[in-house]
Amino acid sequence: MLRSTLAQQGTPVYSVAWGPDSEKVLYTAGKQLIIKPLQPNAKVLQWKAHDGIILKVDWNSVNDLILSAGEDCKYKVWDSYGRPLYNSQPHEHPITSVAWAPDGELFAVGSFHTLRLCDKTGWSYALEKPNTGSIFNIAWSIDGTQIAGACGNGHVVFAHVVEQRWEWKNFQITLTKRRTMQVRNVLNDAVDLLEFRDRVIKASLNYAHLVVSTSLQCYVFSTKNWNTPLIFDLREGTVSLILQAERHFLLVDGGGIYLYSYEGRFISSPKFPGMRTDILNAQTVSLSNDTIAIKDKADEKIILLFEASTGKPLGDGKFLSHKNEILEIALDQKGLTNDRKIAFIDKNRDLYITSVKRFGKEEHIIKLGTMVHTLAWNDTCNILCGLQDTRLTVWYYPNTVYVDRDILLKTLYERDASEFSKNPHIVSFVGNQVTIRRADGSLVHISISPYPAILHEYVSGSKWEDAVRLCRFVKEQTMWACLAAMAVANRDMTTAEIAYAAIGEIDKVQYIKSIKDLPSKESKMAHILMFSGNIQEAEIVLLQAGLVYQAIQININLYNWERALELAVKYKTHVDTVLAYRQKFLETFGKQETNKRYLQYAEGLQIDWEKIKAKIEMEITKERERSSSQSSKNIDLKH
Repeated sequence: MLRSTLAQQGTPVYSVAWGPDSEKVLYTAGKQLIIKPLQPNAKVLQWKAHDGIILKVDWNSVNDLILSAGEDCKYKVWDSYGRPLYNSQPHEHPITSVAWAPDGELFAVGSFHTLRLCDKTGWSYALEKPNTGSIFNIAWSIDGTQIAGACGNGHVVFAHVVEQRWEWKNFQITLTKRRTMQVRNVLNDAVDLLEFRDRVIKASLNYAHLVVSTSLQCYVFSTKNWNTPLIFDLREGTVSLILQAERHFLLVDGGGIYLYSYEGRFISSPKFPGMRTDILNAQTVSLSNDTIAIKDKADEKIILLFEASTGKPLGDGKFLSHKNEILEIALDQKGLTNDRKIAFIDKNRDLYITSVKRFGKEEHIIKLGTMVHTLAWNDTCNILCGLQDTRLTVWYYPNTVYVDRDILLKTLYERDASEFSKNPHIVSFVGNQVTIRRADGSLVHISISPYPAILHEYVSGSKWEDAVRLCRFVKEQTMWACLAAMAVANRDMTTAEIAYAAIGEIDKVQYIKSIKDLPSKESKMAHILMFSGNIQEAEIVLLQAGLVYQAIQININLYNWERALELAVKYKTHVDTVLAYRQKFLETFGKQETNKRYLQYAEGLQIDWEKIKAKIEMEITKERERSSSQSSKNIDLKH
């Protein structure tokens, strides 16, 4: 029974492909490609894709990219909006077949006596010349390790993907045969051979461990010992993704997401409604020592956050929601769980950072940069790098946005990235080396300064004197700016004062000095919070300590008149103080009172500045006495 006719046209339809969400169909019409949504009245997208008739198309559900092949002897890669991402050189013969690998990392191209293996960005890994005639159709195995091709001479050609390479620090690993890996230590040229019972499907090398999944088992090797791997059986078999963190690693297969320790112990398996593991990749899943982040496919503006140890939703179970669709996510790798941050790039290519811990209060999502195409966190400390338009940018201390946004630009390192050509991609950021893959497939290694990583190490160990010494030795503004932000974040105002002085922020040095002179530790804490722009939190600290006048005063200082009066009325104290300061403020600017609440409370009230000053003096004395009695209590406790 014919259910419906999707399209009718005057030219033959040579090839059709379903869209990733099964709600659109891509088909060929001569030299044109057409994307037709299944909903009636939805807009049809059509564009001229080739100079000859298009013979074959494929659309991948993981990376959402489109492949097309035509009689103009070219193959092309497009995004789902019809924008060209790659255009091949003309071949000798028409391209008769193209097919994506299931994980969207590779694709195969077939032509007359030709079989080519390509990266998703278009460049070619390998070219074979089998005596087959034209290869009219290509199918990948479900695990993405082999392909079958339907040939014009009546044969079926089979091919296996080998020679994949993984690198980490001084180790280089190559899959030489389907069941054999070669490990080479470039420091001493030692070579080890690793033999497996079944064919290798996926592998990952990071954090001093090699994780290899075969069709039935998972092997975990330590880089210190290649002879005795830890082996355990897999639940499903076909692993589509391996992600590593310092303490554990994540396996994704057709049945679920599983977290294992490097000792082979199963830790957790996060689950969520509408989970589709077949479309997860390294850009949409991120792992750190305590958190798993997954971009929701059903609603691409949402990031789901899970506790690594239990697999349950993090905090109060709230997910992270953004105003635009999210393309790529990455968790930082170091530091305390409470300080865990996630960076992500949205559809507009803006880079944002936010805290992972979400308890009730709405965490700020702060913009770090624009036109960012790819990003990576460092493996040893929380330094972030990204490719921004025509430059490589390194955020030495991204947390600066939460502490003092004014000095963010001083904590950056930028260098020209035009040498990486179009559409480069960051492969890894290990130690002080960033590895970038250019559009032609070549790898470029860039070294950045090792000093910021040393500074991070000193600060995490509270070695403030060493940190100051290091900055004095290096004599770089970026280092001092990072130290200033780190010191404020860790409430070490002495170091912050030295660092701000070194970068010429005199107004901030003055403010820090005034904080040091405050009588009570609650007042100091509140002013440090205000320094970072957390005014509400500062007010809460003062009110909880019973310092109502000080809470009113900070609102007066910030010209937050409504809130100052609200607090004075609520706690039935210092209403006349607020009115006096308000009157003084209006007189300075030669204005009349128009606020109804202020007019209501000012009625019949005579302002006596002497009396008000006496009250303020009394409040300050009271705070000093309270502070000294607390410190004497502490001394007694020590005795």
